[in-house]
Order: sequence, then C-alpha cells, then structure tokens
Amino acid sequence: MALRAAAAGRIPVAPRGLRAVFYSFSANVPLYQPRTRPPPEPSTNLYVSGLSRHTTSESLRNAFAEYGEVLDARVLTDGITGYSTCCGYVRYQTMEESAAGLEAMDGQFLDGLVIVAEYAKPKPRHLALEDDYPAGGYGLASVLDMSI
Repeated sequence: MALRAAAAGRIPVAPRGLRAVFYSFSANVPLYQPRTRPPPEPSTNLYVSGLSRHTTSESLRNAFAEYGEVLDARVLTDGITGYSTCCGYVRYQTMEESAAGLEAMDGQFLDGLVIVAEYAKPKPRHLALEDDYPAGGYGLASVLDMSI
C-alpha cells in the first residue's frame, strides 16, 4: 500500500544510493544556470555565422552589398581544406548601413542555410603586447638584460 502511494506521488520518497549524495550537494543549487551575455555594442562590423562550407567571401559580399557599401567581407576558412569554417565578418562604411544589413540578413537563407548576423565583439587586447606590462620568464629580452 505504501509503495502504491509513493509511486502515485502522494508520499515523498528520499533518494537512495548515489542519487542521495548528489541530491544533498545540489539541493540548493539549480542544475542548469543559463549564461546571460550582454549584447555587443553596435559597430560597423558584423559577425555572420551559420554559413555553408561552400560560401565564399565574394558571395558574402554580394549578399550584404544590397543594404549598403561593404568595405570588407571575409569568410574564415580552414587552412588545410580551404573550406569555410561557417563564419565570417562583414564591414560596412557607416553604422546606419550596418544596422540595415543586420536587420535584413539576420535569419535569411544564404547558400541553402539560415545565417545569423550580429554585431561583432571587439578583439580583446593581449596584455603581453603592452609596453608597460612586465614580461616574465626567460625570453630573449630577459637574457639580454642579465649581467654576467
């Protein structure tokens, strides 16, 4: 009788075995926490993903050129096969043109696949390339500065 009531969900049953261990650790912590990212700042550069393997820089330029003057369009390619890595960048002349290109091409078909267009995030700066960053290790500069 108690088993039928537990199976019906009327009586709460504590987990047993290995589930009990994980249940005790995660009782107050949700198992899935989605990451929320702030949207990138509007810019003249657009990041385009979901491209076909056969999309070229020229076809990407032609698709986005309808909405403004495209300064540069490039599809990132694999160094060995030469095929597209399914993403690329488009750079417009002005912010208004890039906004028009983003609105028009996001979610559209290009070479048989639906593409996703968004504003490109700025490339992060590398601290080791800064002049005032103290370089560590035993590189050539460290060896030359050593006094023997």
